[in-house]
This record gives sequence, C-alpha cells and structure tokens, in this order.
Amino acid sequence: MSDISLIARHAGTVLVGQLAVMAFGVTDTIVAGRHGQASLAALSIGSAIYISVYVALLGMLQALLPIWSEQRGARAPQAIGASLRQSLYLCALAALLGMALLLNPGPVLAWTDVPLELRPTVQGYLGVLAWALPPALLFRVFSTLNQALGHPQLVTWLQLASLLVKIPLSIWWTFGGAGLPALGLEGCGWATLAVNYSMLVLALWLLRTQDLYTPLQLWRRIEPPDRRQLAAFARLGVPSALAVTVEVTSFTLMALFIARQGSLAAAAHQIAANMAAVLYMLPLSLAIATSARVSYWRGAGQEHRAQHAAHIGFWLLGLASCTLAALLFIAKDSMAAVYSRDPEVVAAAARLLPWVALYHLPDAMQTLSIFLLRCYRITLAPLAVYGILLWGAGLGGGYLLAYQGLGPIAPTPSPTPFWGASAAALACTALFLVWMLRRALAQALGPAPSGPAPHSP
Repeated sequence: MSDISLIARHAGTVLVGQLAVMAFGVTDTIVAGRHGQASLAALSIGSAIYISVYVALLGMLQALLPIWSEQRGARAPQAIGASLRQSLYLCALAALLGMALLLNPGPVLAWTDVPLELRPTVQGYLGVLAWALPPALLFRVFSTLNQALGHPQLVTWLQLASLLVKIPLSIWWTFGGAGLPALGLEGCGWATLAVNYSMLVLALWLLRTQDLYTPLQLWRRIEPPDRRQLAAFARLGVPSALAVTVEVTSFTLMALFIARQGSLAAAAHQIAANMAAVLYMLPLSLAIATSARVSYWRGAGQEHRAQHAAHIGFWLLGLASCTLAALLFIAKDSMAAVYSRDPEVVAAAARLLPWVALYHLPDAMQTLSIFLLRCYRITLAPLAVYGILLWGAGLGGGYLLAYQGLGPIAPTPSPTPFWGASAAALACTALFLVWMLRRALAQALGPAPSGPAPHSP
C-alpha cells in the first residue's frame, strides 16, 4: 500500500477516535450550557486548567511515538516492549504531578482574577478530574503504542464506545434523576472519571489477549528504571512537553483572562474554544499518522521515503484544513446555536467563530511541523519560538489589546483581541517551524539516495 493511502487511512482512523474524545468536551459544553450560564462559565475556566495540565503531560508521552515507530521500522519488537515498560515510570511521575496541580487550583484562580462566585464550582469540578487523570494518561500510552505500530483501530473503537457511555452519564449526573440528586457541573466530571477507568480496563484486556502485541513481549516483569533510556525519553519528552505547555496555555489562559469580563464573555469564549479544539483534531490526527510513517522510514534507513511521507502529510493537511475553515465561516451562526439556547451567548459566540476559522489555518500548519521536527529530534528551538510568539505576541498581545490598549489603539475588553492576536502569533510560529523542518529534511537526506526500500507493511 502506498504512503498516501497508509497516512490517509491512519489519520482517518485516529481522527474518528479523537473526535469521539473531543465529543466528551462538546457533550459537557452542551450539558453545562443547558444547565445554566454560570455552569458554562465555570466549565470554561475548569476545562482550561485541566486541558493545560493534561495536554502538557500528554505531550511528554506522545513524544515516545517516533521512538517506537523507529524501533518498528528497524524490526525490533522486543525493544518496543522494553521501552514501553520503562515509559510507565514516566507516566507515574506525570500522573502525580498533574493530580497535585488539579487538586490545588486556588493560586491560579486568584492570579487570573476568576470571579469569586465561580471558584467553588471550578474547584469541585477539577477535584473530580484529578482522579480521572491517571487512567487518561495510561490510556494515552496505549494509544501512542498503537499509533506507532500503525494499528490505531482498537483505540478508535474503544473511544467510540466510551462516548456512548459518556453522553447519558453526563446528562444524568448533571441534572439528576432516578433517585440521584443533581450534581451540576461535577456530574460531568464524574462521568469522565467513570469512562476513563472503563477505557483503561478494556485497554489492558486487549494488551493481554490480542495477537498484535505478542511479539512485543509486553508482560515480562518490569525492569528497574533504566537511566539511559529514561534520559533519552527526557531529552525528547521534556522539551516537547514544555512546548505543548506553552502552546496550550497560550490558548487556555485566554479563558481565564476573559473570565473577568463576565459570564457572557466566558460562555461565548467557551463555545469558540471548544470549536477550535474540535477543528484541531484533524491536524493532530494527520500529524500523528505522518510522523509515525516518517519515523518508520527513518528507522528503516530510508530518508528519501521519510521526506516523501512528510510532503504527503502537508498536502493532505492543506486541503483538509482550508475546507474546514471555510465551512466554519459559512455556518458560524448555526454552529453557535448548537451549544446554547441563550440568544446573547449565541450571538456573542457567532462573532468569535470567524476568528476561530482564521486561527485554525496556521494552527494546523504548526501542529504538523512540530510533530515532524520531533522525528528529527529537534525540540529546543521550537520551544523557544513558542515561548516568544505564543506567550509573548499571542497571549501578551491579546491582553494588551483587551485591557490596556496599544499605542493609539484603545483597549477593547472582549474576547476578540485575544483571538486576533493569537491567530497572528500562530501564523508567525508556523512560518518559523516550516523553515526549521525544511532544513532538517535537507540535512537528513544528504547527497546520496538511500538503499532499496523494504517491503511496505
């Protein structure tokens, strides 16, 4: 099968699963919106904090993808199994760190001036999600392993099945019924916790029973921590996690800064942010599939094939992301109305969605670029670019435009300046990362072609 077919099929399968996971957030946003404007505003703040923590830790684990894909390309399945067992130490450390942050959100809420009346609801919601974090991270290890093996189907089926459980549980536990009192926003958190543990149990059962994993010899006794291997994980994973932290917090901190504008602005921003996150699943899926294929060919010693796979990924990404941005721009009013029955919230959200469409285009480009840069072990330079542009120009610029003004420009206390500044910062970020990637591809290719290609699985 050709690389374009493999990448498209892999990305499509991952996309279906990622959309199912994103539907968790969409479900909670719709349920909270139906519960009340205050619940939706509290969800906006709570989900911003949770996503900042979860995705940063996820970035550390996702960085293992090129390592396992290269081992697969080098025909070393037992090395994958040993590497995965070592990754459990990394996962345990990440879970402890994440839980500590989620159980103590008070300083962040105070720093960002979140309204006092929203803080108890936000803290209760995050307290539940803290216990949902460990199974979520362990399931991400399982997901990354399957992506590296080029078989994401089992993960996708689990994610789809979990959505069928998540939707009724969120509705039931939020509004109450059948003898259960209404839990409000915390009900959404408890539904997420129940689903995450169910998915983890099923993943462990699949690892134990499916022939796909037999060559990896996963169930050997876990070895003591291997400093050399853990150091290799850290060199790739820590800068990647920090870069993802900068990227995600530049996005999620908008919600916390916008919260001081009141419940209407926070609710409208939550809808826009949720839509941006849904759109992000497409470039994320293509980035996962493309980087897995690029790393496979690099492990097999076929740098020309790796470069060709990277070009395919960009071609598919450009076509798909432009289509999605155009559709969102056209259907902005209808999309906003899906999330809320409050006409003020719908109108405010519809004004933000064209900015989301503009934001999506450079976001897609930089997402694929940074995943591919990890395949070439380039992580520190993207981290610097993210810090300067996404935090400095994007988040900082949005804050100035919203609350302090900039030169002759008067302050505009609304979510719009944050979205406009972030879109501009992302465009510059994408240009820098594409330039870095072009250099990396040229240096890896070298003057001479690689040897004969192995049989493509």
